[in-house]
Amino acid sequence: MKAQIVTIGDEILIGQIVDTNSAWLATELNKKGIAIDEIVSISDRKESIVETLDNALRTHDLVLVTGGLGPTKDDITKQSLCRLFRCGLKDDIESREHTQAMLLERGIPFTDLNRAQSLVPEVCSVLFNRNGTAPGMLFERDGHFLVSMPGVPYEMKTIFAEQLAPRLDSMFKLGSVYHKTMITTGIAESILAGKIAQWEDNLPEGLKLAYLPNPNGVRLRLSSYTLGQEQAVQAVDKAFGELEKIIPDNIIGFEGDTIESVVAGLLATRRQTLSVAESCTGGRIASRFTAMPGASEYFLGGVTSYSVAMKSAVLGVPAQMIEQEGVVSLAVAASMAEGVRRLTGSDFAIATTGVAGPTGGSEETPVGTVCMAVATPWGTVTDRRVFNSERQVTIERASAHVINMLREQLKNGDR
Repeated sequence: MKAQIVTIGDEILIGQIVDTNSAWLATELNKKGIAIDEIVSISDRKESIVETLDNALRTHDLVLVTGGLGPTKDDITKQSLCRLFRCGLKDDIESREHTQAMLLERGIPFTDLNRAQSLVPEVCSVLFNRNGTAPGMLFERDGHFLVSMPGVPYEMKTIFAEQLAPRLDSMFKLGSVYHKTMITTGIAESILAGKIAQWEDNLPEGLKLAYLPNPNGVRLRLSSYTLGQEQAVQAVDKAFGELEKIIPDNIIGFEGDTIESVVAGLLATRRQTLSVAESCTGGRIASRFTAMPGASEYFLGGVTSYSVAMKSAVLGVPAQMIEQEGVVSLAVAASMAEGVRRLTGSDFAIATTGVAGPTGGSEETPVGTVCMAVATPWGTVTDRRVFNSERQVTIERASAHVINMLREQLKNGDR
């Protein structure tokens, strides 16, 4: 079967908001064995909405639409759907009473605009929205289905999970789509592709490999669209098991694993602690750890020592070292890591100093240069890399790289 996602809203087309709904819906539909072959974003114009949805229904078994269901005049999805399905509006009593109760609880008057949100096209089946005032709507035309849901993510997700997902099994004879993603780090995509080329060439029929690079590493996704569920799981697990023997040091884990979550797990298991001293990464390393629940078990704190004076006064980096070696140097990075480890009493410490750009580089230290260090109970290791001229990319890559340096030390254990 073929499915399409359509997002409606000028705010998406002008970049005012990021469309996260489509990614979430595609993930959930894939779990049900429904593959998305097209995602489209269109403007808040009735002609565009009607034409796009009409064509989508002609060529797809399932069309999922989000957006344009608010109470204001610029939200015209409902009127467009009435035109597409050649019908009028009817009052959905359950939605109206729910909206009244919700607004009363919040102390908001129930206006004509709110009342209008309970009006739905006559030919639709209503998908109750317990988190908002705009119900979802399900339409059928010639055996093809269209679902319209609010663009507000938490409302859309609730409608999908509670109202639509349970109906999909009866609406379609679903196939089996299976994906599993391995997370790698510390190896460039081109190098990785060369190392695993023979493994890739020998993948069994029915499995498809995708490379998904980002500043933190490369994700390898194996997909099956034709094998049965049990057969696909076995084939994918066997293939990834073979890959683990080829690049054992570069594998972080699977699916939602990140370099910081793996390090956090190692630290928590060993009951050891971490501190950070950051210059060019500006607190990014600390934020990656503290964004995870339970960080207080192992993360003691950090120092964002952006200025030279802070490096000396707080972390104890000798002024003479900075003068002789330069602020962006392996010696200074090591001294920063050792200084914050000493300051906090942590078992391990991470430090970065560099030129994130886009200005400030030199012939000896070009933009994107970062010196990194990991201080451990058995010594300090350092590395110098030139990442990228794009500031944010450099920050992300440097953060991931130095966290991976710590992972390697933790894996090796006491020496």
